Amino acid sequence: MTHPPRWLTSAQLLPSPSAQVRDWLFDEGSLTRRLTALSDGAFAVQPLAEGWHRMRPDECAALGVADGSLGWVREVYLKGHGTPWVFARSVAARNALEGSGFDLRLLGSRSLGELLFSDRAFHRGPIEVCRYPAACMPAEVRAERPWGRRSLFSRDGLGVLVAEVFLPSLWHRLEEQSV
Repeated sequence: MTHPPRWLTSAQLLPSPSAQVRDWLFDEGSLTRRLTALSDGAFAVQPLAEGWHRMRPDECAALGVADGSLGWVREVYLKGHGTPWVFARSVAARNALEGSGFDLRLLGSRSLGELLFSDRAFHRGPIEVCRYPAACMPAEVRAERPWGRRSLFSRDGLGVLVAEVFLPSLWHRLEEQSV
């Protein structure tokens, strides 16, 4: 059994990562917009998998549902210039999602973040961060202990938990731009 991520608040994060990493982890704006700017508009969302699955214990706890609950799970790459920069995993509990009028199945290659940021009814909870377990990532981008973050977007009893894992390719891109 894979160990789930151990999520921490900014105050619990010791030792603290570099200023650049902190800036990306704790930025409260739209990650989609930031990646679009970094890629000079060459941004894309590549869906990997989505469907009804049992959610991980850490996800169930964050959503306030029983362990083993079914949820809509969506995994995508956020890509710049055709390269995966971020692995994102979003989950919502089935009992809250059904009847909410919010249909995650219709997103396709559109960004969930853009949808959440454009709907003013959603409230974003605190950002938590972790060193994301490699075993929880797709094999082709598996990295040792990459930084990840998550936050809960809430609206009228619906919670959408969004986790974003920053891949080494993003940090390489930022290094290239600073040279």
